[in-house]
Order: sequence, then C-alpha cells, then structure tokens
Amino acid sequence: MLAAWRLSQRAVTFIPRVRSQTLNPLPMAAAAAAAASPKRLRVYSSVSGDGRSANGAGSGKRVGTHNGSFHCDEALGCYLIRLTSEFAGADVVRTRDPQILDTLDAVLDVGGVYDPSRHRYDHHQKGFNEVFGHGFNTKLSSAGLVYKHFGKEIIAKELEVSEDHEDVHRLYLAIYKSFVEALDAVDNGINQYDTDQPPKYVNNTHLSSRVGRLNPDWTDPDQSPEKENAAFQQAMMLAGSEFMESVRFHVKSWLPARSIVLECLLSRGKVDPSEEIMVLDRFCPWKLHLFELEEELKIDPLTKYVLYQDERSKSWRVQAVGVAPDRFESRKPLPEKWRGLRDDELSNDIGIPGCVFVHMSGFIGGNKTYEGALEMARAAIKC
Repeated sequence: MLAAWRLSQRAVTFIPRVRSQTLNPLPMAAAAAAAASPKRLRVYSSVSGDGRSANGAGSGKRVGTHNGSFHCDEALGCYLIRLTSEFAGADVVRTRDPQILDTLDAVLDVGGVYDPSRHRYDHHQKGFNEVFGHGFNTKLSSAGLVYKHFGKEIIAKELEVSEDHEDVHRLYLAIYKSFVEALDAVDNGINQYDTDQPPKYVNNTHLSSRVGRLNPDWTDPDQSPEKENAAFQQAMMLAGSEFMESVRFHVKSWLPARSIVLECLLSRGKVDPSEEIMVLDRFCPWKLHLFELEEELKIDPLTKYVLYQDERSKSWRVQAVGVAPDRFESRKPLPEKWRGLRDDELSNDIGIPGCVFVHMSGFIGGNKTYEGALEMARAAIKC
C-alpha cells in the first residue's frame, strides 16, 4: 500500500493564461480568474504520501478522474468542479486505482458510482440512466453530472446574483441545451438524428473531437504519464475556455436578445390585429428566442412575419418565420407571384410603393420604409 501511495508523483504545475474580457451590463471580471482558479492547477498520476499537494498550491481538495486516454466530458467536468466554492483550486489526480480513488474528495468518470452526496460522478456503470431533466432526455456524461449539480452555482457566481435569481435558471437551461448536452450525447454514443443512413459528411471539428486530438499521438515516442497529464491540462483549458465563452455569450448577447424578443412578441397586437406580425424595434438574434417563447407562452396564433431594419441599407426587411429553428421551410412564405421580382416591377405588381425585392424562395423581402414593409406583411397574411 505504501508503495502505491509513494508512486512517482509525476506532477505538472500549470499556471493558465486566460484572456481577459469585461462584459456589460453584468460584471464578468471574476469569470476568467475563477475559470482556471487563481490557485495553481496541478494534474498528476498519483498523490504524495500525505495525500496533499507537495507545494501547497492547491486548496487541499483533490478531484479524481481516470488516467489513460481522455475525453471531453471528464476534461470539462474537472474544469467545472474547480469553479465551485468547495473545490476551487483542487488538484486533479488521474488514476484507476480504487484504493486511491476512495480517498479523494470527488471522483469523475471513473469508479462505477454515481452518488452526489459523496461527490461521485461516474456514468459508465450498469443501470445508470440519469438525465438533466427540465425536458431534456439525453443520458448524462460526467460533464453533464457536474453541470447538473453545480451549474447554477457557477452561473450565479458569474452574474454575481443568488442561485434563485430567474436569470440564473434561464441561463442554466440555455447553456445545457446549447453547449453541455452535445458533449453528453457524443460521450454516450447517441446519434443526433434517428436514422440508419450514413452521414453525408464527416464533422471532426466539434469540441469533443478537438479535445480527443490532444491525446498523445500513438507515433510519439514519449508516451509518459507526464506527457499525458500535460495534454489533459490542455484539454481542461480548451473545454473550459469554450464553456466560459458560452457563458459570456449568453450573458452579454443571448439574455438581452431574449428580453427584446419577448417585449416585441407581446406587442404584436399593436402592430396588426391579426397578431401574426412582429416588429423588432432593435435588431437582435431572434429566431430561436421566438420559437422558445411562443412555446413557453402558448402563443396563438403563431407569428408569420418578422419586420426589422437592415443596419447597412436602412431599408426594412419582411422575413417569413420558419416552421422550426433548423428548417428552411416557412410557416407562410411571401406570395409566390411576388418572388423574384424587384424594385418598381415588384411595387407595380403588388401596389405597394418602395418595394426592393422578394427572394425566390419567399422567405424574405424588403421595402425602403417601415410602412411599406408592414403593408407587404399585411398583404401576405391575406393571401
């Protein structure tokens, strides 16, 4: 036993560099420092005899995961758990030795146990079927498990609000949907589509693939634990930095855009009695928010057209809403007889001045003025 404990520590000390970025209106200055921890990140293959980091750089807590080839889920899971108050600055111990794992404060992706009361977050054992909930049914990986239990704490820290703040819950769900769920699915071998057809192209550019490529290449003569641990640190920082970018995007862009779309959606009746035309008084990404808010608020009738001003030309656009966020078909495309026409020919044909164009597919058109764009949408509703 003592020999196992005193196995060569093989530690790599790494002080991560994180690009600084200040966000408004919400304070995010602590995000970069918290992401990597202001304390040194130490990843090693075993622990010293006293079970604590040799130079006292860590918090005294130790988080375990398996050694050998690594994947995105445990890299992100280790990164995320170090963002929490309890495990800030924790050392990362990479081993499959059950006697060592039993002594650690948290264990991810190894050990065959899921027990959050003991901070055990493995998903490989028989009978494991844990999902995130809230309408999500993808089986969780170790990253998803850590996010499920600590995601609200992490987000609340970045927003500098309490965990029960309504924006924390919104971001908690949105970040799982847009970032974490895909990692869970890839690690658990869940196809994105229910089909037996082979994919039409290969995608090796997603985060899970990029993390996987950080593993030491089989042709590299140096296959040492030191080399592997250094690569795992890179994997943690890659996965973690992209997670933080997702948090920053959702705070700085996604949340304000949602508020704008909600306000405009609730004002449809002032635009047209049909309540099928929405006007964005400020342009922002709107499509996904519109679908989610319509479902959340049980909106009826559904929005058929969205009007917004083009920032470059200052003309107005009439865009038909798709049948789904990832579909090209529109709920009600602009009339077929308008499609492909431009300028005076289009204005003369439909009797509305200032027309600019209507796309051949009918998904979008334009007018020089707001009034003209509104008249186009109203006429299209009646067709």
